Amino acid sequence: MSSSKETNSTPVTQQQQQGTNVNTSRIHTSIPDTNAAIDRTIPVFPAAKSIDEDNYFRFHRPPPYLSQISSDVAEFINFHNLANRKIVLVTSGGTTVPLENNTVRFIDNFSAGTRGATSAEYFLENGYAVIFLHREFSLLPYSRHYSHTTNCFLDYMAESSDGSKVEVDKKFQSDMLQVLRKYKHAKDQNLFLLVPFTTVHQYLFTLKLIAQELSVIGPNAIFYLAAAVSDFFLPSSRIPEHKIQSREAGGKLVVDLEPVPKFLSRLVDSWAPVAMIVSFKLETDNSILIKKAQDALKRYNHQLVIVPYHS
Repeated sequence: MSSSKETNSTPVTQQQQQGTNVNTSRIHTSIPDTNAAIDRTIPVFPAAKSIDEDNYFRFHRPPPYLSQISSDVAEFINFHNLANRKIVLVTSGGTTVPLENNTVRFIDNFSAGTRGATSAEYFLENGYAVIFLHREFSLLPYSRHYSHTTNCFLDYMAESSDGSKVEVDKKFQSDMLQVLRKYKHAKDQNLFLLVPFTTVHQYLFTLKLIAQELSVIGPNAIFYLAAAVSDFFLPSSRIPEHKIQSREAGGKLVVDLEPVPKFLSRLVDSWAPVAMIVSFKLETDNSILIKKAQDALKRYNHQLVIVPYHS
């Protein structure tokens, strides 16, 4: 019988090593699915009831690329399950609610993804494999140190002494080398899988898919839900295909949104009933923050709520 140490050193194939790059380059969630605009074959989304979760998935079409994500996620989970390695799903960044199908205007839950990308690095450095479900173009593990900063990336560069090539400026080389080594290790060992989303619709369908795939490893799965998810959405049956014309609206734009179903209860009860689930509770009013977190624990019966406290 092989020891766990031997099992964890399972060889990584060239295809598995390249999996992260392949996934991020072939799926772009920021491009709208124009075929779904004002689809009158989809019933009008009903008023909020206790079965909202079922209604949501029944009355909305899944993203067209979901089958490809399913294949990538299943392969990633199987690879690490054979190595008896725990897997954490980290969600990161904010979701959008498009107001048009060919999107010009949208409502955005703003998040750069700092918390999710940083947390993913800690999980990777503590032996976990990470599925990183992130807002497309938000911060990513390791590259976050040099993207989306107040310094232009070119500020880290310098010309060589003979002027023939570009090098990393000497004052940044030590720190950048450490980040590069950690990134290369995680990538070469197939330790993280990048899965993008843009809209709340894409996020919910993808979350459900990954949760159901992770259910096969039971308690070896962790859900670390750091994404800023919209509380309201516009049903597919009411999304216009093209840009809303200001003259036709009489100079005013009135938007009637529906509440997004609380999927955390479904995640705890049926999608991944034995996994550890960590959620976040964000409020701008600190006086209600602790009570809201305590209420969430009682309502959804999961393991942990993290409260970002604003001083």
